[in-house]
Amino acid sequence: MQKISNSFKGATSAAKTAVLTDKKTSQVKVMLISLLAMGILFMASKLFAAEVNPYEKNYKAQNTSNLVSQQANPDTKMYVSNHKDEDNISMLENGYDMMGSSGFAASDVAPELALQHAKAIKADTVLVYTKYGSAKTAASKIQLIKESAKKNGGEVDAKDIAADTTEYNYFASYWAKLPTPLLGVHIIKLVQKHQDDAEQVGENKGLTILAVIKDSPAAKAGLVRGDVLTKIANIELNKPEELSDVVRKFQGQKVAIEYARGGDKAITTAQINSRN
Repeated sequence: MQKISNSFKGATSAAKTAVLTDKKTSQVKVMLISLLAMGILFMASKLFAAEVNPYEKNYKAQNTSNLVSQQANPDTKMYVSNHKDEDNISMLENGYDMMGSSGFAASDVAPELALQHAKAIKADTVLVYTKYGSAKTAASKIQLIKESAKKNGGEVDAKDIAADTTEYNYFASYWAKLPTPLLGVHIIKLVQKHQDDAEQVGENKGLTILAVIKDSPAAKAGLVRGDVLTKIANIELNKPEELSDVVRKFQGQKVAIEYARGGDKAITTAQINSRN
């Protein structure tokens, strides 16, 4: 009886050991599978985020000269604002030019995605704007359900009663710092149109200053936003390329600048910078 009892105990102990071993093996397998699944999900989320970045997808370049930061690895800064027009002028006055912009409507989109794209295109600064778009009101939702029921013989489509996600309008502008300017003005060419804006009927004389870069030759000469440049060194200015040509021709020299301010003609002088 003692031998049988000892044999039974030995078999029972071996069986317990086998069960514990199988249990530990199963736990290890489960852990490995969980870790593998987490790794796959992490990689998938990274790939998905990179694939659907709406700032990258909706980016439109504005500058035709392939403008990028002068730094090989710029420390790109992001600012969130709601004064787009004022910000544009401020950036121009501080010596930046716009590389391009992104605009789209969507639900929640993290501003960090704009920074991600800004770094990818080597921008020095990105300005991000978010504006409330739209969401169905309770009254419009009820009306939509009624119309759906009427249209489908009393049945209501599930998508018509589903909660709507609030939509926002997103915009981002990307900027790069310019080299030292020769003159230091951003200009536009104004045209005259009929009252209905349907047809161009003529061009205004000269080039209107959109912004003057701080501490530039133009700023030191007293030129301000809204002035109309008409001549530099007695050369008439009616096209943007004419301004570029004349400042390159006279770089490093002092020149006379004729302009109009509020309809009054005036003249000043500026020491054009030189660029090696």
